[in-house]
Amino acid sequence: MSTPFYVSPQQAMADRAEYARKGIARGRSVVVLQYADGIVFVAENPSRALHKVSEIYDRIAFAAVGKYNEFENLRIGGVRYADLRGYTYDREDVTARGLANVYAQTLGTIFSSVGEKPYEVELIVAEVGAAPEDDQIYRLPHDGSIVDEHGAVAVGGNSDQIGSYLDQRHRDGMTLAEALALAVESLSRDNNGGDRRLTAEQLEVAVLDRTRPQQRKFRRILGRQLSRLLETESAATTKTDDPSDDE
Repeated sequence: MSTPFYVSPQQAMADRAEYARKGIARGRSVVVLQYADGIVFVAENPSRALHKVSEIYDRIAFAAVGKYNEFENLRIGGVRYADLRGYTYDREDVTARGLANVYAQTLGTIFSSVGEKPYEVELIVAEVGAAPEDDQIYRLPHDGSIVDEHGAVAVGGNSDQIGSYLDQRHRDGMTLAEALALAVESLSRDNNGGDRRLTAEQLEVAVLDRTRPQQRKFRRILGRQLSRLLETESAATTKTDDPSDDE
């Protein structure tokens, strides 16, 4: 009778984490930034049917990278949780913190379960407040831990490099056009530090807009509006860099 192969619990967890990280790294990145009037979500996603960014509830949105079927199941579960809690108690009782805790429990349970593989996903849950200091952004890695983020955050394959780029350039009080331009610049950088050109057709963009009079603050930025925002900031940058303006 052969002796069973022994793997220590620490090594088993490390192997599962490495498996999940490799799966997440194959996906295109998503960035989330605070701006003066809310929170903007920008994903490199040419598909118009499979969304990486979605609304969860009135002031709450969800972004994810990794395996689509896995994070779509989590999104649907989050919508059901939010609807049930808002109906049972009050709409104000549905918060990003509560939703992040639910996702953390689900991801943590799956990650530590020997009977199934870990989810190859990384999530962002964000809630827009009445003022910028009230905004909440939570990042949830594959193992179910919760990271409270501020200002700007990136998830996905090239997130470390993109996150560093954002940290150096993001500032409080940016306009939507400025925040969008910074997000696109960060996503355009490849692993070797070079730049690609991302067009409006390659991007998925949405915002949680605190100035919206409706109860639901989520809206997508599509088509001509997205193109105009990209062109506006590009023109402003070109004018600033033009040496003839100083003559």
